[in-house]
This record gives sequence, structure tokens and C-alpha cells, in this order.
Amino acid sequence: MNSPLQFDRIARPRRLPDEVAATISKAIDSKQLKPGDKLPSENELSERFGVARTVIREAISLLKYDGVLDSRRGIGAFIAKTENRSAFRISPACFEIRKQIVQLLQLRTGVQAGASALAAEMRTAEQLEAIEKAYQLMVEADKQGAEQALEKRVDSELLFYRLITQASANSYYEDVVGMIESNIQSNLRSAFLKNAAASEFGPDILAEHFAVLQSIQAQDVEVARRATRHRFEQAAQRLVAREDFA
Repeated sequence: MNSPLQFDRIARPRRLPDEVAATISKAIDSKQLKPGDKLPSENELSERFGVARTVIREAISLLKYDGVLDSRRGIGAFIAKTENRSAFRISPACFEIRKQIVQLLQLRTGVQAGASALAAEMRTAEQLEAIEKAYQLMVEADKQGAEQALEKRVDSELLFYRLITQASANSYYEDVVGMIESNIQSNLRSAFLKNAAASEFGPDILAEHFAVLQSIQAQDVEVARRATRHRFEQAAQRLVAREDFA
């Protein structure tokens, strides 16, 4: 008997102009191209990338709009000085990184809300004590600020929610949260830290985490669910709203 074929959805590739623009940007970031250097001609770039000149032209337009390139009529395009670049545009590569983090936060929202609700019901006194200590580590790092304690602040937050998940007494929640955290640590650590420095410090942010802690202390299942969902939804919204993400 023949079984029905199963196919996975094919991921959509990024547009070619975005790929070209991102590659040129990486060459600038790695100092292969420096401010004042002339960019190769459209014909040469077309041959090197193996794409049509129209693709190169659009990629150059993107970089000009970002302030990465200066155009000189009749001469060509040159790498712009850093101070001339726009602070209000995000490169294609940054859009992709931000999208990945937002998607992980969206996944984390539902999963962590469920884990927190169970933890409020199931946690032991010893587990609550460990969760409270992790929260205090967050508070201490927040007081020191992003310049002094950025990694401590991020790692203590990850620990806080990892301990809450463990207190849910559901290994499936632990597996999913562990997968999310592993993805962050392996692939998005740098961007995650930068985002935390820009938008995840301060009393308002701590208040979101404290609401989660209070609900678990009170063993209020539904408040724990709502407080956790609110926390991660707010984090995702702040990230989406940022115009300087890099």
C-alpha cells in the first residue's frame, strides 16, 4: 500500500538585491572595503555575483538610501564615511536577525505562559526560593547597567524562566524552552545582547518579570499565565518598534 507523500514547506529565499547589499555591507564591516574606496562597476559586480545588472543597480540603490554609499556623477559609487550613514534604516541582514528573534519570542510567549501557569500550581518551596534568587540576580545586574552587567542581566533572565519551566514538572515544556534558549545562545547571542542593552533594562521591564514572580509566589495559575504572556508580548513589541536594531 502506498503511503501519501509528505513534503516540508520550502523556505522563501531573500531577494537577490538584498543578498548583494548584505554581502557588500559585510565587506565594509570586515574592512575589506573602507570609507573612500570606490565600488567596482556595475558590470564587474554583475560578473562577480553572477546576477543581472538590474539586481546590482537595485542593491546599490538600497545601500545609497542607507547612506552606505556615496554616488558621484560620471565617476561611480564610493564607500561613505560612517557618520554619514542613516540611523533610521535597517540592513537586510538585520531585518532577518530581528525576524528570527521576534519569531522565537512569539513561540516563547505561548510556551512560557503555559509553563508558568503550571509552575504556579506545582512549584515546591525549594523551587520558589531558586526562582526568587534568579530574580534578585536580574535586579542586581539591572542596577549595574548594560555597560557593566549586560551578560549577567541576560543570563539571569534566562535562568529565571528556565527555573520556572522546571517547576512546571512537565518535561515537554522544558524541552521546547531549552530548544529556544539553545537557538539564542548558538545563533543569536550577539543580537540578543544588543537588543537587551537597548530596550530590556529599567524598572518598567523589571516590573514585568516581578509580576510573573508574584503570581508564582501566590500560586495563582491564571495570573501567572497572563503575566508571562504580557511579558513576552511586550518584549516582542519593543523589538519590532526599534528603528536602530543592528
